[in-house]
Amino acid sequence: MNHNLTHLHPYPFAKMAKLLANSAPALTHSEIKLGIGEPKHKPPAFVLDVLRENLDKISHYPTTNGLFELRQTIAHWLEKRFFLTHVDPDTQILPVMGTREAIFSVVQAVVDHTVDNDVNSAPSGSHQPPTIVMPNPFYQIYEGAAILAQATPYFVPCTLDNDFKGDYRAVPREVWARTQLLFVCSPNNPTGSVMTMEDWEYLIRLSDQYGFIIASDECYSELYFDKAPIGLLQACAALGRHDFKNCIVFHSLSKRSNLPGLRSGFVAGDAKILQAYLQYRTYQGCAMPIPHQLASIAAWQDEKHVAHNRQLYQEKFALWMSELGELLELRMPEAGFYFWIKAPEQFEGDDEVFVKALYEQANIHALAGRYLSREVNGHNPGKGYVRVALVASVDESREAIGRIRQLLGA
Repeated sequence: MNHNLTHLHPYPFAKMAKLLANSAPALTHSEIKLGIGEPKHKPPAFVLDVLRENLDKISHYPTTNGLFELRQTIAHWLEKRFFLTHVDPDTQILPVMGTREAIFSVVQAVVDHTVDNDVNSAPSGSHQPPTIVMPNPFYQIYEGAAILAQATPYFVPCTLDNDFKGDYRAVPREVWARTQLLFVCSPNNPTGSVMTMEDWEYLIRLSDQYGFIIASDECYSELYFDKAPIGLLQACAALGRHDFKNCIVFHSLSKRSNLPGLRSGFVAGDAKILQAYLQYRTYQGCAMPIPHQLASIAAWQDEKHVAHNRQLYQEKFALWMSELGELLELRMPEAGFYFWIKAPEQFEGDDEVFVKALYEQANIHALAGRYLSREVNGHNPGKGYVRVALVASVDESREAIGRIRQLLGA
């Protein structure tokens, strides 16, 4: 077996299962799941209709790069959403089976162990492994992909002091010199922070200086409140970089359109990267079924259901802020559907203690923040925080709020 498998951390929900193994839920209450970021709003009916109408096409092998009509639809969506002059559907877009598998596989495709990383700082005769920089806390696929590509993860703490975006200016030069890939998540999971144009411009300059790829996970980009978040490709275009050099983005229908089971997303950006990545995927055998592609076209072409989706989340966030904002000292995210909550002092400010109490006394599932982050230099930026996903219905949200108020003694 690949020895690197032994270095993988258990997934956060496996850690939660272990934490709650000897606990029993409050059976006086029905279960409310706010721990997993799985959308629960209804998927658009017209997309499901397209899927059903084309089930006969399941008898055909799909191509790895997908239907031209899908790539063209995605190109038009990107151009309109991010104010881009032109996106080439043949060279700058690649449909994928959900962004989770793409985020993992792109690391395997781009990491190059033949490069002598940071020859200036490495001891004579030694070879430094490539580095992949990522936020902390983070989506665990970033770390797992790095480990299985035999690269070294470097964690950038996302804390209140840096608006939960990470202080990339504090990353040492010798780390950037070894870096081959930088993961950014904007809007961020779990903190809800969003990158500004100034933030993007700084990272793009670093990429030019050190030659690493920027991979921007933008799966929550359409779940915003007042202002649509700026994407990486949008920042590139504003800087006149229409070739998106060394920049790629990941988008998905899972959160935008409540279609997590469709497993439909795409990677877009630098054509040179995508050309090599297409070859990798051709061997890997990842191709989206044709019925899924046709359903995806319908989803990407419609914005009404997306606006309605945003409205539902906005209603729930407003409800939580109104009823629990002061009790839990809630901080509104800039985008996304998560609250990143500081564990209350009456629960020792401890994320594990708080999520256990939510489960045992209110039958509410949440996720301990420490399971989404790693301890670096004695500090775990997720410790003491709890991630709550506002994926349940509005009615369930009202019920959850009432239980939490009772738990807090309000």
